[in-house]
Amino acid sequence: MKKIITTITLILTTLALTLSGCAFGGSASSTGNKLTVGFDQDFPPMGFVGEDGEYTGFDLELAAEAAKRLKKDIVYQPIAWDSKDAELDAGTIDCIWNGFTISGREDSYTWSDPYMKNSQVFVVKKNSGIRTAADLEGKIVEVQADSSAEAALNEGANESLTATFAVLQTTPDYDTAMMDLDMGTVDAIAMDSTVAEYKITSGGMDLVVLDEPFASETYGVGFKKGNTALRDEINNTLKEMAADGTLKKISEKWFGTDVTIIK
Repeated sequence: MKKIITTITLILTTLALTLSGCAFGGSASSTGNKLTVGFDQDFPPMGFVGEDGEYTGFDLELAAEAAKRLKKDIVYQPIAWDSKDAELDAGTIDCIWNGFTISGREDSYTWSDPYMKNSQVFVVKKNSGIRTAADLEGKIVEVQADSSAEAALNEGANESLTATFAVLQTTPDYDTAMMDLDMGTVDAIAMDSTVAEYKITSGGMDLVVLDEPFASETYGVGFKKGNTALRDEINNTLKEMAADGTLKKISEKWFGTDVTIIK
């Protein structure tokens, strides 16, 4: 009986070690062949779910082309925006590539070169009577949690403006914010101009963007602090895409003009 138990134990131990070896081996070998991109799936036109149910968007198309040139399989990983740092630190994603603002986050990530300019703006209903940021005094303003818009409104020159709001409240995503504005539960949304223009144009909502942005910024690809190797690969690939006209072509597809700034 003792011999049988010993034999079974040996078999189970060997099997466990084999499976463990396969798991570790698979992880190590696949990491170098994949580019896992973290993105907010409710952030058109940068990254979102298309009408066909597939992930699509300007940034995702750039990432796919970069991965192809690096001979890596592209993996799109939707994330909760306020959990992006945890995802990056855990290694479940290789980078954040989704209209990711560098300004104010310079020391928190290893960054690619800036590839696009953007601004933060207020969106209101056309018939709201709100024409300037000063008209937001006493109003309810909504912003995505942990977004660059939220950060810009809570620091520097914008702090005095924010102090005039009745409330600055957060929401998980801008789809919810747009519905809140459309229903009248908030008076304005603070958000990225690229996303605002796309949502208004494609959604047919009776909304407008106020003329004056409250912050200007650039977009980049964010990597875990210290991951300069992958950063350099992406930088070099983006420069190649700029040189052969691919960046321009993808930009014109999504925006009708070349909005990229990499030379």
